[in-house]
Amino acid sequence: MRWLFALLCLTTALTGHASTSTPLNGKTIDKVLVVKSERKLHLISRGDTLKSYRISLGKQPEGAKQREGDRRTPEGFYWIDWRKPSDKYNLSMHISYPNARDQAQARAKGVPAGGMIMIHGTPLDEEYPEWFFHTLDWTEGCIAMKNNDIREIWSLVKDGTLIEIRP
Repeated sequence: MRWLFALLCLTTALTGHASTSTPLNGKTIDKVLVVKSERKLHLISRGDTLKSYRISLGKQPEGAKQREGDRRTPEGFYWIDWRKPSDKYNLSMHISYPNARDQAQARAKGVPAGGMIMIHGTPLDEEYPEWFFHTLDWTEGCIAMKNNDIREIWSLVKDGTLIEIRP
C-alpha cells in the first residue's frame, strides 16, 4: 500500500512540476541533489547536473539526523513540499523530513524525530557579513546558502521536486 501511495505522490509531483518550473538552459529541474561531504547542492535535469552551489550544513554535519535537536542535516529521499519568505533567512524551502523511515528510527529510540528542515538563505546581520556564514556549518540542521543563490533556486525549483541528501 505504501508503494502505491509513493508512486501516486511521485506521479502527481512530476506531472505538476513539469508544467510549472522555470527552465534553466531550456531544461526543467526534476531533482535536487545535496552531497554533504562536498558541501554542494546540485540542480539535476534528467540525470544531468545543470548547476551547483556551495552550501552550509548543521553544526554537527557528520551522519544523518537521528533526533530533534541533534544539529545534523538529514540524509535520504524527501520532497520540497512548501516555501515561504523568511524575515531571518531571506527565503526558505521546506524539506519533507521526517519521512516514514526517519519516524520509525526515532520512535524505536524513543526520541522525537524533529522537523522544520529547510533550504534557506543567510541572515542579514551588520556584525557578521554573508561570507562569514558561507564558510562554516552553522545551522540547526538546515541547508543554508548565499541569498543570491536561494533566490535563484526559489525560481528554478518548484514544490513537489524530489530532493536526495547524501552523506
